[in-house]
Amino acid sequence: MRLYLSKFLVVTLFAGFLSIHLSAQEGYVPTQENLDNREWFQDAKYGLFVHWGVYSIMGGGCDEGIAEWIMERKDIPIVQYEKLPGFFNPTQFDPAQWVSMVKKAGMKYITITSKHHDGFAMYDSKISDYNIVDATPYGKDVIGMLKEECDKQGVKLFFYHSQLDWHHPDYFPHGRTGNGIADRSQSGDFNAYIDYMNSQLSELLTQYGEIGGIWFDGMWDKPDANWRLGETYALIHKHQPGALIGSNHHKMPYPGEDFMMFERDLPGENSMGFNNTGISDAVPLEMCETMNGSWGFNIIDQNYKSVEKLIHTMVRAAGYGANFLLNTGPMPNGKIQPENVDTLMAIGHWLESYGETVYGTRKGPVKPQEWGATTIKDNVVYIHVLNYKGRAIEIQGIESDRLRSAVYFDDGSRADVKRNKDGITITIPKEKVKPIDTVIVLTLM
Repeated sequence: MRLYLSKFLVVTLFAGFLSIHLSAQEGYVPTQENLDNREWFQDAKYGLFVHWGVYSIMGGGCDEGIAEWIMERKDIPIVQYEKLPGFFNPTQFDPAQWVSMVKKAGMKYITITSKHHDGFAMYDSKISDYNIVDATPYGKDVIGMLKEECDKQGVKLFFYHSQLDWHHPDYFPHGRTGNGIADRSQSGDFNAYIDYMNSQLSELLTQYGEIGGIWFDGMWDKPDANWRLGETYALIHKHQPGALIGSNHHKMPYPGEDFMMFERDLPGENSMGFNNTGISDAVPLEMCETMNGSWGFNIIDQNYKSVEKLIHTMVRAAGYGANFLLNTGPMPNGKIQPENVDTLMAIGHWLESYGETVYGTRKGPVKPQEWGATTIKDNVVYIHVLNYKGRAIEIQGIESDRLRSAVYFDDGSRADVKRNKDGITITIPKEKVKPIDTVIVLTLM
């Protein structure tokens, strides 16, 4: 069922787009709309990541952490994997319910997989029949349905799009992954594949109105290949001048990219082994994280992170000036896992009280430390004490001579903050310590 339009037809339909050269984005200057959206993005601070595709049917294949990688991890032949869409019928998908949940959770945007590494499109693609409308009994465009509901409820929608494709015959030479899939093509034209990818992107950019941006992933599979990034980025900015482009390539941003992301690590950290780059101060930042150990739906992965841990990660991310993109992998029936919903509602409840200390802030004057993090909004600094051990906290980097007042966020009572030559010292009485985050508000002159 590898159903693609001919290379000739694809090139003919999109010849105008393919004339843009690689260097097109070398001198990229963001539009005012793009710059405004970057500001909005930094103010938003918190979004929902959605990994959903036909792989959800497999439920992780009884291995933790596989989920959306099951085709590659289990070396499922393409001809066998192509049977999955025939079983994908998410009749309980309710976009209004999804978006309402996102808003109650305090999230401001959604980033959803339009195509993952398995090559299956979760939208109505005309370039290939390998998509949810043409290849499943469900036969509906979930991306279009979700976008319509996002517009109704005032939530921005971003599209995750994989540059890596284990299914397409022209994705050749193969990269670091998928080499155990026995029936992958052993020849191909990588330029024809990029034409195909850009054609699908053109569909996403023109079929759904204004979108938040494109979240790329997979370039790391062939880091030295000619991905024709300038052409692709120029294409996106041409159709959607305000859209933000980011790429999970684990490198410093390339010309034409509008934000920088970090996968399962805070900026500057590298517990995953691939976030070994710097931190850009030229574009907004975002870090993404899972609620358990999997991105897509995994029926046996019960290793859920606590609400406290996730809130701490969000606050520390804000302390670095980064957004927090928290993931869920919907079930094959279209419902969000109840465990994930419970977690999102608990975080949303916390944000109802403390959102002011996160939304609209920028990184504070002191980078996150073991004890916590700082955020800032105008002349107000929020000290987030996440790990208080009962002794005074020495905080360097805050100009103590500018300190006008220091109060507890919860009740406005005076906080015990002493000035010193290098900054301030904070002592918190036991009765003032909150279970998740003790916030002290510093007002500066």
